[in-house]
Amino acid sequence: MAEPKQPVTKTPSEKEPENGKGFMRVFLEELTSQSILIPILAIFTGLVLGAIIIVLTTEDVYAGFDDSFGAGLAASWNAISTAYNALFTSALGSPSRMIAAVQGDDALEIRRAFNPILESLVASTPYIFAGLAVALGFRSGLFNIGVEGQLFIGAIFSAYAGYALVGLPTIIHLPLALLAGMLGGALWGFIPGWLKAKTGGHEVINTIMMNYIAFRLSEWLLMGPMKRPDSFNPVSPAIADTAKLPSFFETPIRFHAGFFLALLVAWLVYWFLFKTKWGFEFRTVGANRHAARYAGMNITVVTVAAMALSGALAGLAGTNEVLGVNYNLALAFSAGYGFDAIALALLGKSHPLGVVLAALLFGTLRSGALGMQLTAGIPVDIISVLQAFILAFIAAPAIIRTLYRLRQPAVEEGGVVLSGWGEG
Repeated sequence: MAEPKQPVTKTPSEKEPENGKGFMRVFLEELTSQSILIPILAIFTGLVLGAIIIVLTTEDVYAGFDDSFGAGLAASWNAISTAYNALFTSALGSPSRMIAAVQGDDALEIRRAFNPILESLVASTPYIFAGLAVALGFRSGLFNIGVEGQLFIGAIFSAYAGYALVGLPTIIHLPLALLAGMLGGALWGFIPGWLKAKTGGHEVINTIMMNYIAFRLSEWLLMGPMKRPDSFNPVSPAIADTAKLPSFFETPIRFHAGFFLALLVAWLVYWFLFKTKWGFEFRTVGANRHAARYAGMNITVVTVAAMALSGALAGLAGTNEVLGVNYNLALAFSAGYGFDAIALALLGKSHPLGVVLAALLFGTLRSGALGMQLTAGIPVDIISVLQAFILAFIAAPAIIRTLYRLRQPAVEEGGVVLSGWGEG
């Protein structure tokens, strides 16, 4: 006699959506969860506060209020609309000009009309690499403040490989220059990682000190061994054409293949962290080093490897600027990408997709800042203020919940877990 079949119990992931909810409804609920809603509201609130600062720093507003209250309000609205219109038009382009260019079927005018958004993508690319570097460290319980220095060392290595190696075809020279940049950044990340794992020296202090070493080292090299012979300025020789990242348009449009390389690297970081055994160990050590040690994981190897990989990603940020934008190495070539990357990782919840979206936001703001200054007379420093507001609201979500009367979640979503001082 056949035994009766036992009921099959489905795991939570196998169960049908509760109360007949379809996939789209579940997706929309996830989209409107606080993990996504709070960053959006933080960005919106930052823009509102930025508008207030624009009003308070515009002389025409005060002149308008001297005439009448209505004139003051009109001047305030004009200052805000002019500034933000200039910001977003410079960063994303003018829709009317894009439409006219497409209808006119003039290839040159089309490229010019779409150049603002392409320039924003160029500005976002090093942010993606640097943000991924910080996010990988966060996921592993490490606070890598040395991304800026690692970026400089990666740029030095890639620049040398770009101009010193001659006679190589592009298919060999370009990968070698990219690998050289990754190697330089990895080396600069390996050192504080090894010190952290072996001596307990905290990575924050070590990476800050390594930043200064990298800055002064680059100055010495560009004023001595790596200085271009025919130049009075501290700049390296131009890299060979075979080491340049492919560009898709003629000058002055600078959009190049580095953006797609950054997206590919972001996907690889996601796959590594969430789909591999090594990535699981990185995240476990980052969440609880003591539990990871109890489970038999090698904390030393994970710590050193995480810092080295983080440095390699940072090195790619510098490599991208050398091989895809500047085609040489000069002093102060970085616009502070390594330091802004800390904000990017926090804004993106240390997730590769979040980092890409945050990098696109920061790149767009930075790209449009110059146009805002030229058109509306608003200082570019306002963009830094906006970024600071946004970061502050992301770091303190209770402010956003209070402002918009959001419920307190039972379990705090996201977050970064970092090891304590001197913890082994």
